[in-house]
Amino acid sequence: MLIHPWDEPLTGEDALAFVRRTGFGHLVAPGRREAPVVVPTQYVVAASPAEPFPDVLLHLARPNPIWAALAESTTVVLSVAGEWAYVPAAWKAVGDEDPALGIPTTYYAAVQLVATAEIVDDPAAKLDVLRAQLGVLEPGSGVADPSVHERRLAGIRGLRLSVREVLAKFKYGGNVDAEHRSAVASRLAERGGPGDAAAREHVLRSLR
Repeated sequence: MLIHPWDEPLTGEDALAFVRRTGFGHLVAPGRREAPVVVPTQYVVAASPAEPFPDVLLHLARPNPIWAALAESTTVVLSVAGEWAYVPAAWKAVGDEDPALGIPTTYYAAVQLVATAEIVDDPAAKLDVLRAQLGVLEPGSGVADPSVHERRLAGIRGLRLSVREVLAKFKYGGNVDAEHRSAVASRLAERGGPGDAAAREHVLRSLR
């Protein structure tokens, strides 16, 4: 992933916060095959701190093709992207600039976690993974402990991703001046489409 200096996170916590709140990504297991296995999946970030990133926990169905790829190589990439908004050409013009000559772009956040995948097959450990997921996704909902579904545990396998490298890109107009970024932020507020509020907040943070 190409990351220009102006697209780097504003703080060291930005990547972690984005991955936590997004909660969904694509797990890529290249194995040693011609094409990698790509699995869209929910995940949670473990509560315990770690460097350079806390562990990531998830589970997948036993028939999933990812297991064969992991038998070839335990290196994976969890790719998370979102909070995106299209910026039309005219929005990039301010003052006397010709709107027709503006350069359109897309604002977005993207984090790629390079990790070592550990398969979790022990029943007690799998329950811990499920509890961790429910604790993040359904806190206080009163959902039953996953142990009540013990007979179905054989149908899933857990995964713990130990992150080795973090690549983070926050592309929100950092290559243009404050006047142009402010103009885009105003337009995002007016349009109010999906992703516009999150993108606008990123732009405004860069102006503070």
